[in-house]
Amino acid sequence: MTMPVPSSSADTALQQVREASREKRHVARNSMLAAGVMTVLKLVAGLVSGSLGILSDAAHSGLDLAAAALTFFSVRVSDKPADEDHTYGHGKVENLSALFEAGLMAASCAWIIWEALSRIFYHTVTLHHSVWPVLVLVASIGVDYWRSRQLRRVAEKTGSPALATDAFHFASDIWSTVAVLMGLCASWIGQRAHIGWLSYADPFAAVVVSLMILRLTIHLGHEAVAVLMDEVPAETRRRLVREVEKVPGVLAVEQARVRRAGAGYFADLTLALPRRSTFEHTGELVEAATAAALRALPHADVVIHTVPRQARAESIFDRVRTVAARNNVSVHELSVQSHHGRLRVEQHVELDERMTLRAAHDFVTAMEAEILHETPEIDSVLTHIESEPATIEQPGEIVAEDRRIEHALRAAAELLPEIADVHEIIVVRDGDHIDLSCHCSLPDEMPMRQVHLAITALEDRFKLECPEVQRVTIHPEPLTDNRR
Repeated sequence: MTMPVPSSSADTALQQVREASREKRHVARNSMLAAGVMTVLKLVAGLVSGSLGILSDAAHSGLDLAAAALTFFSVRVSDKPADEDHTYGHGKVENLSALFEAGLMAASCAWIIWEALSRIFYHTVTLHHSVWPVLVLVASIGVDYWRSRQLRRVAEKTGSPALATDAFHFASDIWSTVAVLMGLCASWIGQRAHIGWLSYADPFAAVVVSLMILRLTIHLGHEAVAVLMDEVPAETRRRLVREVEKVPGVLAVEQARVRRAGAGYFADLTLALPRRSTFEHTGELVEAATAAALRALPHADVVIHTVPRQARAESIFDRVRTVAARNNVSVHELSVQSHHGRLRVEQHVELDERMTLRAAHDFVTAMEAEILHETPEIDSVLTHIESEPATIEQPGEIVAEDRRIEHALRAAAELLPEIADVHEIIVVRDGDHIDLSCHCSLPDEMPMRQVHLAITALEDRFKLECPEVQRVTIHPEPLTDNRR
């Protein structure tokens, strides 16, 4: 069951989604352009100097460019609305992008480690030192710091896993470039001071950085696979269930399934609600439970199913009325009587006046069997069958000045001290059929049982004087209401 969202709220939410989409595309495009420029600069600096560290960093930046282009593509696709072929939307494109980007990072680390070990054990490359590679590396650190902060800010704001992976990727590039710069400086010192073992500083720095990045890449890849496999932290699900169970009227959360796609969550809940709840009350409970779910998982797509359940505090009266409601009939004058330690239910049931006696008897018998099944502590059920009008009565003549009938009603009311007054007396005649309705004032604090006894006594006394009146309807009102 879902509840309609006010148009103003829907427009605001749509505007926020569009603004977030624009911001994601903007920062992804800037990252892609920056990656392209730095890849070219590092490649030129590496070729000029012959530094494996710089060339490996250039290769890393080339992969950054591919990853940034993939991220830019994925954020454009992931923001597309759901369609017939993708009913849950396109959010998982971002998780696929993050997984592919982690694979690119792992491949670049493996290549750098292989090349570095080859230089350490098989052949040593003489570096050509100059200030330009150093300037390129310093500029790269500044650019990577800037774009990693921009990407992280937007990723935290929008919850985009692709941008978060990109932010981590470029933050790791800073450490990679620092290590390359330190290796380059150590190699230069080795050449100047004629310290032979410092010639291995450049490839050694490349190995250390690659191992560090590889370790974090495995973590990112595991997170991407977990989302693609619909794995959600247990605490996330527990937090959702706790919030929904706090809603008054929700008996239990019988099932809670959560899945993630990109930056969004989908929550599918099955709630146990009191079986005597009306459709309107159930709708209110679903709306409150949806709001609670959104507090636990903001911006989630929440679907709630409801199942009727017996409340722990449900009384015999509640269970009998539940059976009546399930059979689409109304009961009144319901009582539970104890006789020699055995309980018996007595009730009045209104049935369609066009129903035959046999059909009415069979209906009531089946209903009584259902009540006995629902309430095993009950030994027997006695049902009084009454007719419920199945047609709209045509209005008769309203006799406002029928003094005899009105006087008889007021005289009967004066004999009952609980009744303060009777008013709004209406007598309706339809041929030989006479109906009377009125309002009577009773003390505000009088229990309903006594109210019913007082009204019944008034009706009985009145009919002794006016037996020609077939139907009497008396509406009780608090005395204070009548005095206003």
